[in-house]
Amino acid sequence: MHILYFHQHFSTPRGATGIRSYEMARRLLYHGHSVTMVCGSYGSGVTGLDGPFLDGVRRGSVDGINVIEFDLSYSNHDGFVKRSATFWKYAWGSLQVALKEEYDILFATTTPLTAGLPGIAARWLRRKPFVFEVRDLWPELPRAMGVITNPIALAGMSLLEWASYRSAHRCVALAPGIARGIERLGVEEAAITTIPNGCDIDLFRNDTTPWRPEGLNGDHLLAIFTGTHGIANGLDAVLDAARVLRDRGRDDIKIALVGDGKLKPSLQARAEREGLQNLIFHPPVNKHKLAGLMAGADIGLQILTNLPEFYFGTSPNKFFDYIAAGLPVLNNYPGWLAEIIRKNDCGFVVPPDDCEAFADALEAAAADRVGLREKGNRAAVLAQREFDRIDLADKWVTWVIEGLRN
Repeated sequence: MHILYFHQHFSTPRGATGIRSYEMARRLLYHGHSVTMVCGSYGSGVTGLDGPFLDGVRRGSVDGINVIEFDLSYSNHDGFVKRSATFWKYAWGSLQVALKEEYDILFATTTPLTAGLPGIAARWLRRKPFVFEVRDLWPELPRAMGVITNPIALAGMSLLEWASYRSAHRCVALAPGIARGIERLGVEEAAITTIPNGCDIDLFRNDTTPWRPEGLNGDHLLAIFTGTHGIANGLDAVLDAARVLRDRGRDDIKIALVGDGKLKPSLQARAEREGLQNLIFHPPVNKHKLAGLMAGADIGLQILTNLPEFYFGTSPNKFFDYIAAGLPVLNNYPGWLAEIIRKNDCGFVVPPDDCEAFADALEAAAADRVGLREKGNRAAVLAQREFDRIDLADKWVTWVIEGLRN
């Protein structure tokens, strides 16, 4: 079967962002299907195409995946208006592809929520099977973060959310809270499955050369955060903990924030203003180099702003990368990931907005390196047992393909 796959922020492992769509598409190929990926240009991503754009579009093949890339530059530094305009331009181009291309199944994944528009068109105008994957609940999350406050915009997003879910033959949720949110809008439970982000175990454990940011030695405890520096990530909590560690004289504990985002300049300015020399800002790195960094680190930081909507409604790539690499995880908010860490004793769970407890956990990690490695070993076992990307991708393929054949 031929799957028309829509993901605006698609990237290969050569980029510095999540690769779920790449791995899922590759698994479809493994099972004998063909895939056309429809995406836009993304600051942290690498689609694999490098030819010129013709009338705003370029096409090619990347690792067996047919790729249609729109010339729509997107960055986490963009303001709300520019980002919204990019989302709508991608949706408009996607609608045209969905109405013209030949395919058997249309699969669309958020974010943004406008990714559902080509699926709605495919379902009702071309009578094509439509499967919708939901990575975040919109507009619940932007409303909770205060990013979108206009009641008309929120109402429009709620309508689009309802139409996308109700138009889809099947829905894939990345977290248990997302599945419940889809069901609340009237989708039958039998039409929803939860398939979280997965662990690329081969990528993070095979042939990796450990490295650390410049200036660190093997005696330092190295905690790393890898990902976007934005409102949702709540990285001021990391700076608060760094300040506590500085005041305690713990120069042996270093924290590296690896990535980029709209708030990175302000975080850097705060760190300089407060003299947080135990904090390192590092630019984004691709997945292969990231594997080496994780091999050289001691603990991964899973940090989010303290919002109840995040507790059961997110499936962060970084958590699964950490455990794939055998890193213990420090998590600073309640929810399903906190429960997993506690149940498997593969890290530390600290209360939200408690910088003292955050610093205490890092000191405990530094004080018991043997125990820390044991937590990391349990994280690796968890990754293999429950979140191996290949196992989850095979479940995903079955849900997308086999369920629609019957």
